[in-house]
Amino acid sequence: MRTILLLCFVLLTPGVAWTQGLSDRIPPVENECVVLVHGLNRGDGSLFLMERLLSAAGYQVVNLDYPSRSATIDKLVGYLADAVAACDHRTVNFITHSLGGILVRGWIGMNDRGNLGRVVMLAPPNQGSELVDAMADLALYRFITGPAGQQLGTDEEGGPARFGPVDFDLGVIAGDRSLNPVFSAMIPGEDDGAVSVKSTKVEGMADHVVLPVTHTLMMNNPLVIAQAMIFLQTGHFDHALTYRELARRLTPK
Repeated sequence: MRTILLLCFVLLTPGVAWTQGLSDRIPPVENECVVLVHGLNRGDGSLFLMERLLSAAGYQVVNLDYPSRSATIDKLVGYLADAVAACDHRTVNFITHSLGGILVRGWIGMNDRGNLGRVVMLAPPNQGSELVDAMADLALYRFITGPAGQQLGTDEEGGPARFGPVDFDLGVIAGDRSLNPVFSAMIPGEDDGAVSVKSTKVEGMADHVVLPVTHTLMMNNPLVIAQAMIFLQTGHFDHALTYRELARRLTPK
């Protein structure tokens, strides 16, 4: 309930109030661009709230829409080129959800990163998902997720793990709440209903935080958005930030 109330507050509050509420953590933004990359079976609308608040904070935002079910990961990576180009000469940051993080890892590995800033990944299956291992052979799963969805397993040669350690400024936000106990039963350890907390980690990342959110809805969670913005500006998360503290900062004085 408190998450819903906070979300309603954010939606009804002008963006300047949001940025002022976090002014002690987020300095003014200049010449910065953020490319948003949604996850599998989603669209750019899933990151609308993130787009709105980043824009209010002064970022140029490019909310990429791409056909996530249409092709393999290697081919989907190509959709990032135009989004990055739209940032022009600004520093290029990324905020991604799920599959989007894997596409960014692929893009960074193949391109000049001269103006690359920071990257925040929400629930990325960096080591693959055990759920995919369990369901990849099912015809319904293949139909729903397409070629890229079949490449998100834990296979070290064909899955996301093949990209190896990261060597860029990366912060990872994982969730440990699930809306699907059946799926969670297939995933060892803490999970968000689709990806285990352990799988979100990758060697070389700068910071990692686990929040009480689910895979499907985390990109619209106020605490997730606040942590993503904090990492973009500071290079680390605020591990002491809670819903109560966020609400205090957002409350008009």
